[in-house]
Amino acid sequence: MIPILALASAMLAVAVEPPAEQYLVLATSKTSTMEKEMNDAASAGYRFHSVMGGETAGGNEVVVVMARNDESGEARTYRLLATSKTSTMEKEMRQAAAQGFEYRGQTVFQSAFGGREVTIIMERAAGASTPRFDYRLLATSRTSTMQKELQDAARGGFRLEGLTVAKTAFGGNELVCILSRAAQ
Repeated sequence: MIPILALASAMLAVAVEPPAEQYLVLATSKTSTMEKEMNDAASAGYRFHSVMGGETAGGNEVVVVMARNDESGEARTYRLLATSKTSTMEKEMRQAAAQGFEYRGQTVFQSAFGGREVTIIMERAAGASTPRFDYRLLATSRTSTMQKELQDAARGGFRLEGLTVAKTAFGGNELVCILSRAAQ
């Protein structure tokens, strides 16, 4: 009888252990709310994992998945940038980079107040403030134009970080590319 009790006890102990990776799904139609929720999750040990914008059961939302495991490392701080203008986004990315934030992801979604916006997620280690990267944003409706612009940027030391294709106020159906290079 004792071996069965020991086996049941061992099985219960295994069932109680948390999974190696824990996920937290955040969804909202307001970028300010998402930034707050991401920073709250970060203070609980979660880090950004992925992002997507679109129609969910809750309406048009940006959805972020945060992950936590034993190797999550030091605390992080997040900043979300959302705009429908190319020049504004590039300026905001550069300002965030000057404060030590780094690009992590992007999406396009229909926000509650701003219409269709490109949303960029930036992250920094808590307390970091040294710029590590310069950013450039490219937006065009023609793939052939983007090919040339990407090649030109690559010659300047930039590398592609992310790409979205969507109808935005940037100029209709556009390719929006985020590029980075080491800060100079």
